[in-house]
Amino acid sequence: MTAELFPETKISLDALRGRQLERLRATLHLAYASQAPYRAKCVAAGVHPDDLRSLDDLARFPFTAKDDLRGAYPFGMLAIPREQCVRLHASSGTTGRPTVVGYSARDIDTWSDLMARSLHAGGARPGDIIHNAFGYGLFTGGLGAHYGAERLGCTVVPMSGGFGERQVQLISEFGARVVLMTPSYMLAIADEFERQGIDPRGTAMRVGIFGAEPWTESMRAEIERRLGIDAADIYGLSEVMGPGVACEFVESKDGPTVWEDHFYPEIVDPASGAPVADGEPGELVFTTLTKEAMPVVRYRTRDLTRLLPGSVTAMRRMAKITGRSDDMLIVRGVNLFPSQVEEQILRDPALSGHYMIELTRSGALDDLLVRVEARAVLDGGAVAQSSAGLVRRIKAMCGLSAEVDIAGPGAIERSMGKARRVIDKRPR
Repeated sequence: MTAELFPETKISLDALRGRQLERLRATLHLAYASQAPYRAKCVAAGVHPDDLRSLDDLARFPFTAKDDLRGAYPFGMLAIPREQCVRLHASSGTTGRPTVVGYSARDIDTWSDLMARSLHAGGARPGDIIHNAFGYGLFTGGLGAHYGAERLGCTVVPMSGGFGERQVQLISEFGARVVLMTPSYMLAIADEFERQGIDPRGTAMRVGIFGAEPWTESMRAEIERRLGIDAADIYGLSEVMGPGVACEFVESKDGPTVWEDHFYPEIVDPASGAPVADGEPGELVFTTLTKEAMPVVRYRTRDLTRLLPGSVTAMRRMAKITGRSDDMLIVRGVNLFPSQVEEQILRDPALSGHYMIELTRSGALDDLLVRVEARAVLDGGAVAQSSAGLVRRIKAMCGLSAEVDIAGPGAIERSMGKARRVIDKRPR
């Protein structure tokens, strides 16, 4: 049925490669002409868009990294006038300077189509009620899924995250057939079903499409066992578009299919940046093929995976993400950097820059503990005030609830080299 609604998924391999080359040339010319930061990188590397004669020639062009987007903050990477952007999304930022992504009206239309294609591949069907518990706002997850579900012809419940009791109530009473959220949050919802004495298998829920964090086959099996649903994996990132860059077909559950007619994937060695063959592990790199407002060329995602042959379509699949090549933490589906926590710590003059982040997992959700030194010995009232303030600032910054332990001066272990900021005790 996917081919009936989305015939592009049945494109032949030869036709796909021809379309990719045509669109890749157009993207390179657009980026070179309209994005001064990327044009400067091309000039420094001695390459020009006219040098692209085959898909293999893309490896000659420079990468785009997150730092390039931060350096162009806020609108320096737009390829169209800001006035022609109909939407802006942004990351939370690590130093108060987020990455900003702009969308033209056509970009939103394309995104809606690709999310509809993704949701349909994952098992959603026109007329379904879709319970959307991805976060709304500057994060791309909620709105991206919302527009795609409406484009598919579904009824959307825009729940967003939090409020576990309410999640269970609406899933049960509204009759949602499809649920969208992070996989770890789905397990928390499963716990809430059990706490309320409701059997989720007795609801209308049949499909879950999960993303925004890595998850294992074991977690998939647990979700499917406890909830009686099919669980599919969706992938995306805001710098490239948002969710819907790739999605699993529910029939195969063999890794997200990359929508290669809109995103050209590569795998490179994380250290050298040299391309590696399909099937070999490395860092995932994307070039957008149809974005107008903010195309990106060879964007380094830092996600570690492999490219696999297509199964349901000629388009290649991604293996499950095994981790990241940088120091970003993913906590309850939220991207978090230690420097973000440090920034919030140092807003309190009573707290020092000596701190540790400890991650554990109790039940389905990650637990975040921040241990930080006071600059001087504090009495109980001062400790309580500083703890409450840091908890509040972290929550406001990224939406995560944290536990804070304020220790006395000298309690945090010093390092003679690079400070160890994170202790990750979560099971892998």
